[in-house]
Amino acid sequence: MSILGKLFGDSDSKDNSSSNMDWNDLTELKQLDEITEESREVPVVIFKHSTRCSISRMALKNFEREYNIEKGSAKPYFLDLLEHRDISNAIASRFGVMHQSPQLILIKQGTAVYDTSHSDIDAETLKNKLAS
Repeated sequence: MSILGKLFGDSDSKDNSSSNMDWNDLTELKQLDEITEESREVPVVIFKHSTRCSISRMALKNFEREYNIEKGSAKPYFLDLLEHRDISNAIASRFGVMHQSPQLILIKQGTAVYDTSHSDIDAETLKNKLAS
């Protein structure tokens, strides 16, 4: 693996092998209705990722490495922006968040209660937001 590959990762998508993440793929617009309903029972986390962006890849890998939220405390969704830009646009419209990449969005009770992007994506901050 090259030095840049070690730093940023060579994968163009999420890497479940070395993380605590049990991602749910967000691939269809109709899932936004399901997410809205699910968030009434358990908080939903959406990670929007650009598979061609090294900054996004680094943010994803750092987030996955640091993620230590108990299973069942949140339901994480993964959105590949290059494949599903229409879903990203619908998220921005439905939940009132400006599109960013990479971006982390926390949805509770059908409402986006927290969003952040780029180097501000932090698993510990998300954990604190889930507890509040």
